[in-house]
Amino acid sequence: MRIPTESAAVGTDTPWNELPALMLPAYGQTWAMVGIVMVLVIFFGGIMGLALFNTDRQGLFPHDKSHAALSWFVNMGRSLPFLVLMAAIIPFTKWVTGTTIGIWAAVVPMTIAGIPFFARLVQNALNDLPKENLAVGLVTGGSPLQIIGATQIREALPALASAVTLNTISMVEYSAIAGTIGAGGIGYLAVTYGYQRFDMNVMLATILALILTVQAVQFLGDRIARALTRP
Repeated sequence: MRIPTESAAVGTDTPWNELPALMLPAYGQTWAMVGIVMVLVIFFGGIMGLALFNTDRQGLFPHDKSHAALSWFVNMGRSLPFLVLMAAIIPFTKWVTGTTIGIWAAVVPMTIAGIPFFARLVQNALNDLPKENLAVGLVTGGSPLQIIGATQIREALPALASAVTLNTISMVEYSAIAGTIGAGGIGYLAVTYGYQRFDMNVMLATILALILTVQAVQFLGDRIARALTRP
């Protein structure tokens, strides 16, 4: 992100023709954060969601104590507002990344917040499957991994696509909040220019960028979910 010029002085709005030079690098940083986080969230959150479903009584490996422990962990992870979580784990973030600012410092709390949220979405998607689907997999003699892959995940793909969409939108929002700790991205631009420098042009541009981003992600996610839905 470039160094502020005189046009970005306190109380002076950045000219509209200079906004792309500010917005494009910040927008790229936002998607770098969201992209890294979503890879981790889908992998670890997906495994946790499958474990939540399959350790429940209707799952492949029913185990009350394991299910209760996983459910408690997920609920605990979802109970803290992201700003509180981000501040609370600063020492852990510094231990993991060696810094408390920048993209990687945002990835840690965003991932910790995103995994339990996605895990619950995965569990809910699997809970909505007809009970006959699991029974068919068991009757055909499929292994647990085959049933999970070919029956549970495959049949729940439309709902899982919607879960990824919802989680991605949440991570875009979290990335904006992470800008308050100097993580970069659209949120950092909104704080340092729009709020601290009272630059209304930057503030309006960041708001518009976030709105359009969420709309685009939701539109694309809905299209993918419909394409995966079997007629």
